[in-house]
Amino acid sequence: MNLLRPAPRVARCLLGAALLLTAPLSPARPRVAPAEAPAPNTLTAAERRQGWRLLFDGTTSAGWRSAKGVAFPTHGWQVANGALTTLAADGKESANGGDIITAAQYRAFDFSFEFQLTPGANSGMIYFVTLAEQTPGSPIGLEYQLLDDARHPDAKLGTNGDRTLASLYDLIPAVKPAACQRPIGAWNVGRVVVYPSQHVEHYLNGVKVLEYERGSPAFRTLVAGSKYHVWPGFGEAVAGHLLLQDHGHQVSFRSLKIKELR
Repeated sequence: MNLLRPAPRVARCLLGAALLLTAPLSPARPRVAPAEAPAPNTLTAAERRQGWRLLFDGTTSAGWRSAKGVAFPTHGWQVANGALTTLAADGKESANGGDIITAAQYRAFDFSFEFQLTPGANSGMIYFVTLAEQTPGSPIGLEYQLLDDARHPDAKLGTNGDRTLASLYDLIPAVKPAACQRPIGAWNVGRVVVYPSQHVEHYLNGVKVLEYERGSPAFRTLVAGSKYHVWPGFGEAVAGHLLLQDHGHQVSFRSLKIKELR
């Protein structure tokens, strides 16, 4: 045996290494930068093509009015730094500037909104608001709860957590994995989708946290066991306003955008 002659397998490895060393290098592929999130209160070109519309322009209250009048509240709310903010008062429901509603009403829609809570804050985004009930506090409707779960006592009331953040208030608790929860003071993304079939979904920071069928027997059973049982047909209006709630705590909103579904 010739000890200087490499074994066939070793020879193939040496040949492969030599080819790698002598072959021209392929040009490096350019790195693709991750897509940047759009600036607040703007739509991407794709969103515009898909039919999304802004409900807040970042600088004025256009498109919103008081739930108890035709004009925007003269106090209790401010538009500043690209946000629509309900200001802190004494924590009472609709007792400072009052709630605000969209000028238009909606039937089936995909509504996305960013919100920022302050410590201990309570508010809500209420949909299918008709103003027909003439309540002393906030008008009634289906509420996407906005709450500091750790500090506000409402989180421990209700049934099985149905008054916590992103829940359908007093009806269905949100199931929130840790991955979709952000600290108080951070901007969050809430989303409510109401399909023409009346299937409804709540999302928090891109995660679906609950779903239900509006007007179904199961839905009506939940209403019958809630504070809403005194209003016939609660939550089943054909169309309604969107409402941002003044609950006496500072809460800010931005990037309010909607796509109507057909």
